[in-house]
Parts: sequence; C-alpha cells; structure tokens
Amino acid sequence: MARNRNTPVKAAPWGLAWTGACAGLVLATAVFAPARWLASGLQHLSGDQVRLVDARGSVWQGSAQLVLSGGQGSNDSVALPGSVAWRIRPTWGGLTAQLSADCCTRMPLLFSAKLAGLQGLHVALADSQSQWPAGLLVGLGTPWNTVQPQGQLLVSSQGFGAQWLEGRLSMAGQVQFDATQMSSRLTTIAPMGSYRLTLQGGSPSSFALATLEGSLQLSGQGQWVGDRLRFEGEASAAPERAEALSNLLNILGRRDGARSIIKLG
Repeated sequence: MARNRNTPVKAAPWGLAWTGACAGLVLATAVFAPARWLASGLQHLSGDQVRLVDARGSVWQGSAQLVLSGGQGSNDSVALPGSVAWRIRPTWGGLTAQLSADCCTRMPLLFSAKLAGLQGLHVALADSQSQWPAGLLVGLGTPWNTVQPQGQLLVSSQGFGAQWLEGRLSMAGQVQFDATQMSSRLTTIAPMGSYRLTLQGGSPSSFALATLEGSLQLSGQGQWVGDRLRFEGEASAAPERAEALSNLLNILGRRDGARSIIKLG
C-alpha cells in the first residue's frame, strides 16, 4: 500500500541522538575549555610577547603566571611575581572580565567588551588603580633591556574606553601612568626621578609626558593618529648630573648638545 503523502515523516531515533550528542559536545567544550587554550590564543595574538605560563582552570576562570617577552626569537623575558587570575562571563553581544594580580592589584580590574557593528569592537575599563614593577618592561626587549628600568608604575584610569572600527582606533577617558623612584643600570644615580605619562582620549587621543621630580628631566607631547603613535619630546640632565646621565641620554634619543631629542612615529 502506498504511503499517504500527508503523513509526517518521523526522524530516526539515532538521528536525534546524534544531533543531541553534537550539541552537548559543543556546549561542554565551550563551558570546560581549558585555560591553556586562552594562554595559547593570547600568546599568538601578542606575537609571543605576552605569555600565561602554567595556566590552570578554564578559559572562563583560571590563573597563571604572567610573563612578558621580546617576541619570537627573543631571549628576553620577565615573569610577574606571584600569579594572575581571571574570570570571564559572556553577556548579550559581548563579555565582562575581572583580572587580579597577587603583587599589583588591591581590587580586580574590571573590563567589558562589546561588538560595535559587524567589524568593530568596544572595550571599556572601569575606574581603577594598580601598581606594577617597572622591571617587568625589561621582558619586552629593546629598548627596555638596555635601559633596565627599576621602580614602580602606578596606573590609574577614569572613564577609559577604546573602540576599533573599520581598522581605526579611537579612545575616550583618561589613563595616567606614574613612574616613581626610577633607576637604570646606565647611571649610578638612584633614583634618577619620577615621571608622569597621561593618555587623554579624544579625536585625536593625546599623550603628555612630564617630570615630577629628579635629576633626569623628561617632557613631551604626542598624539595617536589612526593606528600610529606620534610623539616628540626631550630629555636633559640637571647641570651637576650631566656626566653621570650622559650614557642614558645617548640611548633615549638623538643628542643635541646637553639634551636628547626623542621622536616616535
């Protein structure tokens, strides 16, 4: 007898089971993805300059030791004392993240990220304060491995956000970096000074470098234009410290008499 064309066709039980198994596998993979996957992705995206060593937990909640390096082929690397921990939660159209470091954050740093259209991304950092060892920068290689800075980096943010849209970067709010009690292996003067770099969002975003105190005087102004940083500044020494700071001035920029001209971009 011919089957009635209006009779619904039942899916084979094994077909439904296979579909359910696949969906469960995808969900389990997303939920229980190991922390080493996050470490591998971050290392790749940063060009091997940021590493999460001995990553434990999952992509969503875990801990590791943070290591900065000079990139592929570089022998320079410095590990942050203690460990860093993260917690990531998906939201509608994006995610939120908490980051804490044993050595450097009294309160977790709070981030949020959302898609901006089809080709954009907006990242925001909640108002925060943290303190990091300046020696960590040595791991990034040149010129930090030559200068060998030592001291403390105090970082504070207010209303800061960054947006990438169609390949262009724009920023809002402010981030302030205070480098305090700084010293270098290129001079016997320790400390040689304290300095402040202020990033002010806008169109375009601007940078300002100023000396808070010390024998080494630094100053300058810059802008973030498109995807490039342009900065012009100068370094000089107090007259009685000129000889002791001569080597450092030679490294910082092009010598022009008693001062060095710093130019980036």
